[in-house]
Amino acid sequence: MSTIKIKQTKSRIKCPKDQKRTLDALGLKKMNRVVEHESTPSVLGMIEKVKHLVTVIE
Repeated sequence: MSTIKIKQTKSRIKCPKDQKRTLDALGLKKMNRVVEHESTPSVLGMIEKVKHLVTVIE
């Protein structure tokens, strides 16, 4: 599988708890942090849930 880079571009303040939990599960704890993950269906589903807070770098 290919890897994708995910960068948090917007703040998590005033987001629902489940979206904050999803960002934590992705490893994004602060703004402008970049993490790499395998592009599995579960990771892509988590990205879809918080797509308004993150940017995906292929």
